[in-house]
Amino acid sequence: MLKQLLARKTDFNEPDDTHGPTLRRTLGPWGLTALGIGAVIGGGIFVITGQAAADHAGPAVILSFILAAICSTFTALCYAEFATLIPVSGSAYSYAYATLGELMAWFIGWNLVLEYGVSASAVAVSWTGYFLSLLQHIGSTFNMDLSLPAALTNAPLAFTADHQLVATGALFNLPAVVLILLLTWICYVGIRESSLANAAMVALKVGLITLVIVVGWRYVDPSNWHPFVPESQGHYKYGWAGVLRGAAMVFFAYIGFEATSVAAQESRNPQRDLPIGILASLVICTVLYIAMAAVMTGLTSYTLLGTDEPVVTALHGHPQLEWLRWLVEVGALLGLSSVVLVMIIAQPRIFMIMGRDGMLPKVFTRIHPRYRTPHLNTLITGAGIALLAAIFPLDVLGDLVSMGTLIAFMAVCAGVWILRHTRPELPRTFRVPFAPVICTLGILSCLALLSTMAWYNWSLMIIWTLLGLVIYFSYGNRHSHLRSPVADTPSTDA
Repeated sequence: MLKQLLARKTDFNEPDDTHGPTLRRTLGPWGLTALGIGAVIGGGIFVITGQAAADHAGPAVILSFILAAICSTFTALCYAEFATLIPVSGSAYSYAYATLGELMAWFIGWNLVLEYGVSASAVAVSWTGYFLSLLQHIGSTFNMDLSLPAALTNAPLAFTADHQLVATGALFNLPAVVLILLLTWICYVGIRESSLANAAMVALKVGLITLVIVVGWRYVDPSNWHPFVPESQGHYKYGWAGVLRGAAMVFFAYIGFEATSVAAQESRNPQRDLPIGILASLVICTVLYIAMAAVMTGLTSYTLLGTDEPVVTALHGHPQLEWLRWLVEVGALLGLSSVVLVMIIAQPRIFMIMGRDGMLPKVFTRIHPRYRTPHLNTLITGAGIALLAAIFPLDVLGDLVSMGTLIAFMAVCAGVWILRHTRPELPRTFRVPFAPVICTLGILSCLALLSTMAWYNWSLMIIWTLLGLVIYFSYGNRHSHLRSPVADTPSTDA
């Protein structure tokens, strides 16, 4: 049993058509970069920024973004090296399978469900808030009642301040469900179509965010940045501990830059283009995040930003910027939509690779003969995301997603270091500079952010992990392709 749990996959070079119809290779470096930006810029900049500033970091949320970016950069470099070595759609799951063994690979793959599937649900819930705000704004402008019943816009379940699950009386979050089903259809019909839709949304939302930054900067009051690091009130509320807790919160905003690696088998030249897509998307998003955080905290007091629409709140105190509200709401809807779209692209491809390894039933390996997409996986993913978004509120999902992602990032950083020792001869078109230092700092920075999570979040993670282990031992372990007598012994290679 132990040998099976530690068994490592060594062959990632099987022909694309081994399992029937192939994925369509259509993506170049800028298409991959757009996927990364589309996955990253969303709920973080339009929702989480305000909460982190108001509750934890104050104006120093700018530093929180920088710390989270540093942590992400360490990991991004490791992802870039792995992407050139193992150009398949399994992302961190495949990297862990090559270096850490089957059980850890399953654990990472299971956590990727949090990163892609559950995070898409959280973002869809945020989308509903901005959608309702836009309807209200249009209605007040044209003297129309465009409001939707609360029973169809709120989650039927919620957690109280003492973490008790209660019923709200609502039926389900209808706008979030409609959004997810529409985007699922786009992902179903082809990577070219979904990539073009994402590229259009990315271009519009980056343009709108840049406009808000440029125009808003003229009205920044530097006095709102003082004190830059508010005096600590304990329990991660302000002070340097609050800055670190803020970094753990806004880390949610960076989740997705590595989603480009999931499209490896749809990239025309993955060894060259994947590192470009991963690193370029992270750099662009970091610059926009820091600039937006500076503008938001400069336009109004950080104490007022703990709302569902912090950007709109920041603009509210400046009547001359009221016209920007329209653009912010449209930009938020576009930004959040592209995040959900990319996550629906990513998750089915993780399932596909896990199915090809025997870790999931064979049905997960099917490719549509016409659209060349993992169509059944896409439908399953869309249905699951829609269900979560329909019944759960945002605050139940956000921190759990960050925890799962941080654990996956640690595995990738450790994997690069291990592979440097076990397979130094492998050709690497991209190499992490100063690998021992970068990999160690990547692991330590992830641990630092994890250390700020509350016991409640850890208890949810334990439950999630136990559920994953039940599935693995009841199916994955029994059907793994490494269970054959030849492969039942853990490899000494990577």
